[in-house]
Amino acid sequence: MKKFLFSLFAAVLVLALAACGTKDDNTKDEGADEKTTLTVGASNTPHAVILEQAKPLLAEKGIDLKIESYTDYVLPNKDLDEGALDANYFQHIPYLESQIADFGYDFVNAGAIHIEPIGVYSKKYDSLEELPEGATILISNSVADHGRVLAMLEEKGLIKLADGVEKVKAEVSDIVENPKNLKFDANYEAALMPQLYNNDEGDALLINSNFAIDAGLNPKEESIALENQESPYLNVIAVKKGNETSDAITTLVEVLTSKEIQDFIEEEWPGAVVPVK
Repeated sequence: MKKFLFSLFAAVLVLALAACGTKDDNTKDEGADEKTTLTVGASNTPHAVILEQAKPLLAEKGIDLKIESYTDYVLPNKDLDEGALDANYFQHIPYLESQIADFGYDFVNAGAIHIEPIGVYSKKYDSLEELPEGATILISNSVADHGRVLAMLEEKGLIKLADGVEKVKAEVSDIVENPKNLKFDANYEAALMPQLYNNDEGDALLINSNFAIDAGLNPKEESIALENQESPYLNVIAVKKGNETSDAITTLVEVLTSKEIQDFIEEEWPGAVVPVK
């Protein structure tokens, strides 16, 4: 009887130790396979496309990238503020600054990735010089882009802005010289500009490159004028203040500014999307 009880006890002990060993091994394996999940909001093109290209590179560094695509300029910041996103990648610095000022977002720029030169498009005319007296220029209702558009048209010689006006904050009311008496209509969503172009609205339109590319337009070939690439309108990774130094965010920025991603951008959208170097 004693021998039987001793054998039973020994068997139970062996099973218990085996179970403990299995649990420890599993815990170790699970820890080794753990990845950080990073959810980033982005415009469809080129931002989400660039993120898809970066996804395997981030996976190698232990980051599982989740991409949420957006077609507007409002929700990505709202969702970042509410915690649905860890970061977003769709906006340039002046727009980010205007959103912070307007809504009190506690956001910071974690790193600049690329520039998208804005372009002038027209189905009626082949150059800015051909625009007639009183031509109507359609621009988006994104106030952060108004200064950008006006500075571009000034650089092209169509208008002159008042001395001392900060270019990125310029408005139509800051125009002091307008030789062709151009008329500006700024009542349209930025995402709708390609549709207005296809409908032959206005005499010319200003379209952000991300929306142009998304609509199948080639900014370099189809625009009648393209913004100088020396632009302050850098597209950035935006995060809540304090998160810009986290390992996941710094790794994201490092990958997006790596030579591999920069080469991809230049090959995919030559001249229409310009990587920051």
